[in-house]
Amino acid sequence: MSITEIPFLPLAYFENKFIPFSEAKLSVATHALHYGTAAFGGLRGTPDPNNAGQILLFRLERHCQRLSQSAKFLNYEIPADKIYQIIIDFVKKNQCHRPFYIRPLVYSSGLGIAPRLHGIEKDFLVYGLEMDDYLAADGVNCRISSWYRQEDRSFPLRGKISAAYITSALAKTEAVESGFDEAILMNSQGKVCEATGMNIFIIRNGQLITPSFDQDILEGITRDSVLTIARDLGIPVIERPVDKTELFIADEVFLSGTAAKITPIKRIETFSLPAAKPITYQLKEKLSSIVLNQEPKYQDWITKVPL
Repeated sequence: MSITEIPFLPLAYFENKFIPFSEAKLSVATHALHYGTAAFGGLRGTPDPNNAGQILLFRLERHCQRLSQSAKFLNYEIPADKIYQIIIDFVKKNQCHRPFYIRPLVYSSGLGIAPRLHGIEKDFLVYGLEMDDYLAADGVNCRISSWYRQEDRSFPLRGKISAAYITSALAKTEAVESGFDEAILMNSQGKVCEATGMNIFIIRNGQLITPSFDQDILEGITRDSVLTIARDLGIPVIERPVDKTELFIADEVFLSGTAAKITPIKRIETFSLPAAKPITYQLKEKLSSIVLNQEPKYQDWITKVPL
């Protein structure tokens, strides 16, 4: 797709200043382009339904903290509070009145050709685009990918490192080109890991089950939110290894992520899941209500940005 076909927000933060998005350009020799030496975040901006002059950001502090931590794997120190303030300024300057997605990125901006993290310049940028649903709101069909998730012993999976997403890209294309919407990745031990950019949950016998951190998953912020909400609602929560066969006989399965929010899964491979998804939709509705700042108990998850 061309730049004119994607609804990018008009301004980007690039090389320490705000400039028109169309002018934010990198050299073809940029280190991060060649070696994946970058880390990114992603968060949503939502117009406040009760205040036309205000944008709501979901768990901004946690997103900034995770990106700051991810940058450390790149030998780059950028404080979370600096990221926070730049994103606030970014939202104010772009004056967007539709739901949108914000993409902050830390990256090796130097032009060297050696795959290294020391002795090379780093930088930080932010851009955004209008975004409604990333996946079909009524649910998706998934296949088990032939590609496996990386292991923490060979890749810093506690960071949201751009190089990791080649596996996601391979799995996503494999899924779509074989007639599915999304892929589910297994880890090297053959246990369920995550989707191409989302965490995964199953529901069995009224219990909410999701792969634990020792299963090479991304420490998802929406995942953490779902677990907190479920506990508050009195839904039993279990974090543990999940077998592939559990997916096929689960009562409900859903994906979670900043872009995907909570997306039900309708079918996995040839196994159709029950049409009734009461716990999934209970969690989905509660999360949506929180994002719109309609739940006083979770107000500390919402940052209000006046335009």
